Amino acid sequence: MLLRYYEEPGLLTPDRLSSGYRVYAEKGVETGRRVRTLLTAGLTTATIARVLPCVGEEGEQLVPVCADLAAELRHERERITRAIDDLLSSRIILDGVIEAPGTARPGGG
Repeated sequence: MLLRYYEEPGLLTPDRLSSGYRVYAEKGVETGRRVRTLLTAGLTTATIARVLPCVGEEGEQLVPVCADLAAELRHERERITRAIDDLLSSRIILDGVIEAPGTARPGGG
């Protein structure tokens, strides 16, 4: 895990030994797993910092523990959907350029 990366936005706060070494409690390891899952889901660290206190676990499944978390996550899902739509549009445009008549083909086209 990129634990120091998680410290920067305040997602994890380890204890420090006098030598400067970081010490993570078991709760920090659990938090790190939650952060990793939310990053994989496409959330930014800023969003994760807002929603993390409202995320619990049932087994290995993340679950909401605050009433308004679902609304926040719906907003993020809409943002991700818009990004996907934009990327699909970009791909269509590139496909058109690639397949246009007169496009140089590998091997002497």
